[in-house]
Amino acid sequence: MHVSCRRENVYVALNAQLPHSATDLFEMKLYLIDQAKNFPQHLRFLKGEKVMPYNKDQLIEKISFVELNTRKSIEDINVNTLFDYDIFPGHIMHHYTQWKEENRSMQVGDTIVQQVYVPPVKSFSQKIIFGVRVSEIIDQQGKKGFSYETLKGHVEKGISTFTVEQGDQQQLIFKIHTYSIPGNMMARILSPVFSIPYQTFCTRSALAHVKGNIERKLPSLLPTEWHR
Repeated sequence: MHVSCRRENVYVALNAQLPHSATDLFEMKLYLIDQAKNFPQHLRFLKGEKVMPYNKDQLIEKISFVELNTRKSIEDINVNTLFDYDIFPGHIMHHYTQWKEENRSMQVGDTIVQQVYVPPVKSFSQKIIFGVRVSEIIDQQGKKGFSYETLKGHVEKGISTFTVEQGDQQQLIFKIHTYSIPGNMMARILSPVFSIPYQTFCTRSALAHVKGNIERKLPSLLPTEWHR
């Protein structure tokens, strides 16, 4: 393995002599410096990357949700936080989306650049660049949201769905539904970092973040219980 170092970042990759499949397992982009100014370049690269193939039956399913404190219909609330991909708090992830760059709304096939902070402290962290691609936009009666699949090099392999839903009792919830497993060998090596407790922290932070974004536009707030 070789490590190439620059003033602005550290990029870790396997030696080109390794088989392509092995390179796929280990390749990861790690940076010391915030990559926000380079997001357009990262997006151009990730748009050319393929979704990691997966068999959904072999992935681990997780469902997490939180109730929204409103009696309004889903048609009467603002769910732009989902379609702006304003889902994870800024200390966990910074992002850059294809649809924003092209000044339009989200479409199936759009790519998202994810800059993940590990640990989740923006100023004192490794910055890891991943990519995901929108695979479905959900606009059903009582259910709105979208799904994305992970691209080559992502720490997770699989699909995630983010929805606001209205149940039989008219209660609105925000739900995160994932099918995934570690995406490469490096993800297994870094398992103490990307462990279940860390993933749970990120999921619960996302639930709270979206809940807060939606409820800030509502007239009243009441205590809510978490469900997992």
